[in-house]
Amino acid sequence: MLSVGIGDIQKNTAILSNLTDVIQVVDKRKKQVVAMVYPSHRGSIIHKLAGKYKERVPGTELTFDEIKAVAYEEAMREKYGLSS
Repeated sequence: MLSVGIGDIQKNTAILSNLTDVIQVVDKRKKQVVAMVYPSHRGSIIHKLAGKYKERVPGTELTFDEIKAVAYEEAMREKYGLSS
């Protein structure tokens, strides 16, 4: 368990966003425990959505770089009116 002062949290709020262990918030003037902060275990929604819509997305044999290149070429054709 980590012990952190209120001022430390105000200076660096990333402490709370990257929380992996229990933190004890302490008022250093009064030397009292103000709060106990526990990490939240939020699951990623990506896995849930990937499973739900997996059947709707057609598969491809192209790599990610090839897909980016094709999309870039298509965007340039639309923007500048080029024909292939």
